[in-house]
Amino acid sequence: LPFIRTSVDHGTALDLAGQGRADAGSLLEAVIQAERMAGNAPLGGPP
Repeated sequence: LPFIRTSVDHGTALDLAGQGRADAGSLLEAVIQAERMAGNAPLGGPP
């Protein structure tokens, strides 16, 4: 892919929606990993 893509390590957890019980840890780690990858990306965009 010509862009950075990360993903959480679980499904949608629809059974937890609206209950205030979801854990955003996996999402946070995916965002942190994307930030790390972006810091190492070559300048000028995709080849």
